Amino acid sequence: MRLYPILLLFSLNIFSKQAATAQAITGFWKGKIDSRNVELKIIKNGDSLTGTSYYYESPNNYRRYSIKGYFDDRDNSVVWWDDQLIETKTGKRLFAAKSAIPYLSTADFNCPGGTKMYLNGNAALRDKSGEEKGPVDLQKIDGHTFSDEWDFVIDNYTLGANDPELIDSINKIVFTKPVPLEPVVVQKTQPTQLPKDVVTLPGKQLDIPVIKNEPAVVPKPAPVITAAPLNNEQKFIARGRKLTQEILISGDSIELAFYDNAQVDGDSIAIFLNNQLLYEHIRLSDKAYTIRLAVTNLQQTNELVMVAENLGSIPPNTSLMIAMVDGKRYETRLESTEQSSALIRFIRKEQ
Repeated sequence: MRLYPILLLFSLNIFSKQAATAQAITGFWKGKIDSRNVELKIIKNGDSLTGTSYYYESPNNYRRYSIKGYFDDRDNSVVWWDDQLIETKTGKRLFAAKSAIPYLSTADFNCPGGTKMYLNGNAALRDKSGEEKGPVDLQKIDGHTFSDEWDFVIDNYTLGANDPELIDSINKIVFTKPVPLEPVVVQKTQPTQLPKDVVTLPGKQLDIPVIKNEPAVVPKPAPVITAAPLNNEQKFIARGRKLTQEILISGDSIELAFYDNAQVDGDSIAIFLNNQLLYEHIRLSDKAYTIRLAVTNLQQTNELVMVAENLGSIPPNTSLMIAMVDGKRYETRLESTEQSSALIRFIRKEQ
């Protein structure tokens, strides 16, 4: 008996299952990541994943990220992460600062039978992949709460919307706002000032002037559209961080005083501790802006980040931080720009 047809059928069967699984990962997913309500839109594009994630408390209170990732159809493993913060919509209730922290999620694609499909795994901080935060528990759904550019692709994925060029083009316009068109102004001509060439019909004269050699109309240039300014949480996420100093801490509390390090020129900063916004709109001057932190409330390793809200009149944004720790004084010069923020690491002494 010849085995070639059997082997061919076996190979085609495996290929068809892999194709069906790859197709099934595309869609709307809903559930929780790290105990937070999430609606996820995943689109498979070649070997990678794209789409969007909504962390929400209500339809009018959410944060939307673009996502990137990949899907391995050999073991049905799925990895994706929140790439860029696209939109924040706040209702009556404000988001907690930790809601701005992007995640890295790892899950297994499960299809136990019927039409039910699940993504189950764990989430970590995107910028600290080794630090797990909570479980991933998502189920594929037919509809969606939030509408955006990806709905058409998902609804028509098997009808041709899986074209990579279409998906790439939508990826580009997600961050682009439409340019409003200039209104067309039509200037009316007074009937008493008609040119000699007038179109006439029997029994009725139409006031339609025929103007010859009319100069071409030069359209007005489109207005320059500038992106909306980032808020402090978006700046914290988008910018890199430069480690300036590590300080060992002990005792009951530490005191931090911030000054403008050079000429007072209107520098303004925001302070984050362990990825959470502590204070913002701090105007630096020759007088200290002082904060105190209880050591018992701190972790073993703590990261304090200074984010520049502006660069003052003399860039970059520079400040002098004086830390008083258990009677010891530490002076640190901090510098922050539109590309990077200053990082100070506080480490608790072993008891």
